Amino acid sequence: MTQPNHEATHDDYQARMDRIPDHLFVKCPICETSFYSKKLGRFNECPNCHYGFRIGAQQRIDLICDPDSFEELDAQIKAPERFSDDAKYMGKLAKARKATAMDESVMTGIGKIDGHPVGIGVMDSRFIMGSLGTATGEKITRLFERCTLDGLPVIMFTASGGARMQEGINSLMQMAKVSTAVADHAKQGLLYISVLTDPTTGGVTASFAMEGDILISEPHTLIGFAGRRVIEKTIQQVPPKDFQRAETLLKNGFLDQIVRRPDLRPLLARLLAWH
Repeated sequence: MTQPNHEATHDDYQARMDRIPDHLFVKCPICETSFYSKKLGRFNECPNCHYGFRIGAQQRIDLICDPDSFEELDAQIKAPERFSDDAKYMGKLAKARKATAMDESVMTGIGKIDGHPVGIGVMDSRFIMGSLGTATGEKITRLFERCTLDGLPVIMFTASGGARMQEGINSLMQMAKVSTAVADHAKQGLLYISVLTDPTTGGVTASFAMEGDILISEPHTLIGFAGRRVIEKTIQQVPPKDFQRAETLLKNGFLDQIVRRPDLRPLLARLLAWH
């Protein structure tokens, strides 16, 4: 009687496993539903609870802007050389630049939405958690200054873990610098729409993210200043599960509307047309 070749059987099994693509199934971090990755669709949205999975800046622009209408501004701006002595930080920057094909955590430029010209800034959470560094603040400030001169509205898509503490007080100064540019833009009667995406926290929330004339969020976006663990230790209580989520902020008057990704571009086009 022929004995089974267990080694060959194992090799065949391993070969079949190697042919299975990575990330075939994904799990939603909000509703914890597991589903076939292709069900995310073009908008990278959970088919069950409509949570928008985190996407990069260029992908966001492709979803929002008219085809070939976006012209990037200030792409050359990056962290100043004075931080080059910090090898660990420079390593993080190099890794982030390779992962995103960006020099900083925000992409800014002028684009069109349904034919309406608009200044657009998109923060990318893949770049050191979308942290607000000196170059990030400079790019956003320049965007508002350019749109103030040209009489254009601005749409900011925020996604950030807060100020980039590797840059010390320089990162915190960006909150005031950007807010000043936002105020000058508002004095000209120009529209600023802030779209908060997951996550928007720290100094970004404490400044320009919440300064828009209209505040919009995607479903289940985490929005807050201090982190959940810090708050728990401070107040010695466990906040509710929906604490710092967009739905709670909307209920308490901190947001104007929660909008799913497939509905966002049509809504922005209407708001720009009315403006």
